[in-house]
Amino acid sequence: AALTVLTLAAAVAVPAALVRDEAGSAPRSVRGAAAGAAMRTATDQIRAREWHLTVLRAQKAWHYSKGANVTVAVLDTGVDKGHPDLTGRVVTGPDLTSGARSPGSRYWGLHGTSMASIIAGHGHGPGLAQGMLGVAPQSRILSVRVTLENNDPLRKTDTSATTGARDAVAQGIRYAVDHGAGIINMSLGGGRQSYNGNPAQENAIKYALSKGVVLIASAGNDGSGADRKNFPAAYPGVIAVGALDRKLHLWKDSNRNSHASVCAPGVDIVSADASNGYVVGTGTSASSAMVAGVAALIRSRYPKLSPDEVRQALVEGSPARRGHPTGSATCAGSVDAVRALVAANTLNKTSKGPVEAAPAPSATPTPSADSPAADSGVLLPLVLGGGGVLVIVGLVLGWRQRRRPGDEDGALPIGDEPFGDGEPDDDDPTPGYRL
Repeated sequence: AALTVLTLAAAVAVPAALVRDEAGSAPRSVRGAAAGAAMRTATDQIRAREWHLTVLRAQKAWHYSKGANVTVAVLDTGVDKGHPDLTGRVVTGPDLTSGARSPGSRYWGLHGTSMASIIAGHGHGPGLAQGMLGVAPQSRILSVRVTLENNDPLRKTDTSATTGARDAVAQGIRYAVDHGAGIINMSLGGGRQSYNGNPAQENAIKYALSKGVVLIASAGNDGSGADRKNFPAAYPGVIAVGALDRKLHLWKDSNRNSHASVCAPGVDIVSADASNGYVVGTGTSASSAMVAGVAALIRSRYPKLSPDEVRQALVEGSPARRGHPTGSATCAGSVDAVRALVAANTLNKTSKGPVEAAPAPSATPTPSADSPAADSGVLLPLVLGGGGVLVIVGLVLGWRQRRRPGDEDGALPIGDEPFGDGEPDDDDPTPGYRL
């Protein structure tokens, strides 16, 4: 089968030891793009930078669901399960890149850790009041490594990456389904063959849907006016996600494709990285991860809903915001977690449920015959961001966080407060996003 070769965005990482205060000198060492692109964000501002949670109305949605008992598979570059905002939430599956890199490498897990934290970050410190909060902070992550980081030199030197090798994305989908994932996030796509599809991937998609697994993918970042079908987002049954800017307009580089189901914020998104720090990025990858988080909220509260019903709830929960059109008739506004839960509640009353429920997740996943941990070749899917791919614009690493008194955005609650009684409703909604 032909490979889908994907490309990851460039990144700038500031090692924790090199971070300086406002009066200090700039870091002398960075990796990825130019040092000038690095963005330094004080740790007590991480929570305040999560503007997307306000747009999604996540805080009110958490009164009804936080994603408990749902496993989200992240098909990506690997996830650092030791990050303080992800501890106890990540199960590591196979590395389908032939073990090209190991955890701890500067070319391992940057993008994947970011996506996992957007989905399932639970914060850290007293009261979990510091660090990254994901959209579904009580969900679990199953990490399946299917691609290399964008700036990994192996992309140029390892010829097996661009020649005939097994389709790691297809393998990853099947592995995730067979090991308990209820949702699969694929913040990837693009590359030379991304617009033609792939029989192995399409068959894996059909297999996942037949097992009741929800599939979510980035719509693509091909630039203004692009209407390309980007795979895997364009496969039937996959929920394709576009990106919105801070004005809730369609981001200039987000695909305006007819298959896009919903949109979510995708510009200046803070997330965790694989060095116990944080990054700020732009692209449809982050948008896809957010929608995966909302899907986890839905599946946790209403586990009977089929993949198509979850999609319907997301679409019905995505009205265009007054005065802030998305710029595309094919993207029905920003996903609203509260409205999506309300829609899901209505659908749940008549739902016949998924065709077949996924099995319980394994505590220590082992490769199956269809998805070996090591293979004869390497697949390089694209992790989507700016400039045609998901671009991590700047990474801010290793800062300790402080909760600032009086800063309401500084500590969104995810504690053990009781869920709302009765059915989700949209009465007296929390204030929407203010420009």
